[in-house]
Amino acid sequence: MSQRLRIALTKGRLQEKSVELFEAMGLDCSPIQSPGRRLVHAIPNYPLDAVLAKAPDVITYVEHGVCDLGIVGKDTILEQGRSFYEVLDLGFGKCRFALAVKQGSDFYGTYKTRRIATKYPNVARTFFEKKGMDVDIIKIEGSVELAPILELADAIVDIVETGATLRENGLVPIEDVAQVSARLIVNPASMKLHKTELTDFINRCERELECRV
Repeated sequence: MSQRLRIALTKGRLQEKSVELFEAMGLDCSPIQSPGRRLVHAIPNYPLDAVLAKAPDVITYVEHGVCDLGIVGKDTILEQGRSFYEVLDLGFGKCRFALAVKQGSDFYGTYKTRRIATKYPNVARTFFEKKGMDVDIIKIEGSVELAPILELADAIVDIVETGATLRENGLVPIEDVAQVSARLIVNPASMKLHKTELTDFINRCERELECRV
């Protein structure tokens, strides 16, 4: 009998897109379609249990080996990813990290230390370290667009999809920081212990993704 795998899915849009992918692969995802309050769901026709979790927790569960696989955005991986294999770019949940400033401001035209507001301090810090720039990072939990408006920061680093929120608040993106999409991640120990089962699942994903190209 095949070892049942456990996969952590990021709740929300990535969960919906993951279910679409799984169904196209022939998996019966009816338990996840009507989850109720249950957080762990067995796929009836494939040895896989799906765990519904918030993005940072997906990484935690995979790193600690309580889940063999996970589907999470590259944004979360860049901010806090550590010890796991990133095996597939799933091609959905696409957006980007961007550096944005108030309309008309000259961000690079000064020698003073710039203040950067962001929900993703590690992403921002890495970006500016590569540029050799000394910046002050200010962690914001809510609407990061407020920081330049209130003159708390000279710029923001944030996830951008359409750019509408930036425009409505008088901000413009001036540089892309990183591209983002959903990724399939695997626990390294699981890859050794359950290589046959994991390889089968990964190959099924790959074949379906190739059909979509």
